Amino acid sequence: MSVNHEMENSMAGIIFALIQVIQMALTLFVYILIASAIFSWLYAFNVINSRNQFVNSIGSFLYNVTEPVLRPIRRVMPNLGGIDISPIVLILIIYFLQMIIANPIAPALISLVS
Repeated sequence: MSVNHEMENSMAGIIFALIQVIQMALTLFVYILIASAIFSWLYAFNVINSRNQFVNSIGSFLYNVTEPVLRPIRRVMPNLGGIDISPIVLILIIYFLQMIIANPIAPALISLVS
């Protein structure tokens, strides 16, 4: 094996590992979006104690993580009254990005290694 071929294999492995980390981060963000939506429902219907400091810290964390990504989607979405479907739209966008990463990019890297 030549040194150039070994370097291509190691570079493809690094890029493949980076793609896996990006996929995991996107999946984790989907779980955070779902947790944020459930938390907002529980908070709105007074199921959880809103005066509890731990509950408020969880709520502020979820809000601070998800709101910068959801705000631009809410600006574009039409007003549906009290229904906020921006988390659903963002989850669909994330799944679309994951499919783009998984289908065209990953097989091209695998063919480089072969």
